[in-house]
Amino acid sequence: MYFLGFDLGSSSVKACLIHADSGEVAASAFYPEREMTIAAPKPGYAEQQPELWWQNACLASKAVIQKAGISPDEVGAIGISYQMHGLVVVDKDMNVLRPSIIWCDSRAVEVGNKAMEALGEEYVLPHLLNSPGNFTASKLGWVKENEPDVYAKVHKFMLPGDYLAARMTGEVVTTPSGLSEGIFWDFVNGRPADFLFDYFGFSPDILPDVLPTFSEQGQVTASAAEALGLRAGIPVTYRAGDQPNNAFSLNVLEPGEVAATAGTSGVVYGVSDQVKFDAKSRVNTFLHVNPISQASRYGVLLCVNGTGSLNGWLRNSLFQGNVSYPEMNQLASQAPVGADGLFCLPFGNGAERMLENQDPGSTFKGLQFSRHGLNHYTRAAQEGIVFALYYGMEIMETVGVSLKNIRAGEANMFLSPVFRETFANISGATVELYNTDGAQGAARAAGFGLGYYKNRSEAFTGLTALRTIEPDTALLETTKEAYGKWKNALKNSL
Repeated sequence: MYFLGFDLGSSSVKACLIHADSGEVAASAFYPEREMTIAAPKPGYAEQQPELWWQNACLASKAVIQKAGISPDEVGAIGISYQMHGLVVVDKDMNVLRPSIIWCDSRAVEVGNKAMEALGEEYVLPHLLNSPGNFTASKLGWVKENEPDVYAKVHKFMLPGDYLAARMTGEVVTTPSGLSEGIFWDFVNGRPADFLFDYFGFSPDILPDVLPTFSEQGQVTASAAEALGLRAGIPVTYRAGDQPNNAFSLNVLEPGEVAATAGTSGVVYGVSDQVKFDAKSRVNTFLHVNPISQASRYGVLLCVNGTGSLNGWLRNSLFQGNVSYPEMNQLASQAPVGADGLFCLPFGNGAERMLENQDPGSTFKGLQFSRHGLNHYTRAAQEGIVFALYYGMEIMETVGVSLKNIRAGEANMFLSPVFRETFANISGATVELYNTDGAQGAARAAGFGLGYYKNRSEAFTGLTALRTIEPDTALLETTKEAYGKWKNALKNSL
């Protein structure tokens, strides 16, 4: 038997097949080969067409079955990971009513701020653990306020992964973890936040049915099976946002365990057993996904919007696409720690929650024409991303997250020696890099949701640490000094 995982990102949809018993990857595929388009009809907007997600999921599914050389009858269950905080709205016939407002869209900041002010911080924070800010609930509030004709047709709202699952099964459902990431979950009462629905004037009828994260959430229909190249009747047994899923992929399930990723955005995600929140909502607490523990687990999430997107901008604009990412990593290693006084603020991808929803843009500071070259630019960008993440990690520690050991997949920015070594040196943490990704994690989780796996050792057979990076004592002081200067540059820009 095999389990099939999908990872719906903002760049592509990836599919992965793992063998149920060995945990080995049979095949992986992703579509499109070039990044999916993110439309920005106005400054601060970011939208995608959900139909593109479905089309690319179908292409990836067919490709992965073909590459693995297996029969669709051998797929036992499906798991789905997806880009968090997006909004999809559909009518009663499941027609999408407008493009999805995705995670890096900042149009709803004021909508969320008004909700926080009207309801009162002293009530909102204990119940939601976050400000409504720029999350899915506020995005739905924006649609209701600014596009009343669209809102009048809304039958259900969904997160991106809910939509992908609905296209597979015909069932519109969601999870408590998903609702918590959209700021629809009342942590005090353990149910959807009725008071927030009342404030925005949302009918409770537009809320999907709520099912456990690890459970049967529908079966692939005959028409969807044909489009996906699968058999009808395969159960969808798991869905989760990309960051809780990334943590699951890395076997980060219990308090004190921390996961990181640095793709389009950069995230550090720590697991806690404490219901704590940052009073300024600079880092965010959600329900974690844990199929083992009966006790509640919470994920504290720090996000920097522009990480891999900054690296991609450098490659496509500064280097005109003529330099590969490995070549850029080599260039970065040719500049000293601190990039000889050149600093990069990597905030060029929308409002940053870590900066209290400010949008300062990205800048390079300290440029000296006679001293700095492309190697300095490249190193300054990679260091700037790490420093931005560490700025947020300092906040995470105030809400009880330990940062002594951090796990990540050996992918994206963590392929750069400068990036991963700076990460270890500034945080003082041991960084472990594993042979996994979000699609693999979703596939393993599907096995848990099916009930095939009974414990962690069964589920994570085949998960291997490929590389361990310890802090370099010879570079700690220099790295801290560079961070201090970067931090001053940030403060002066806000």
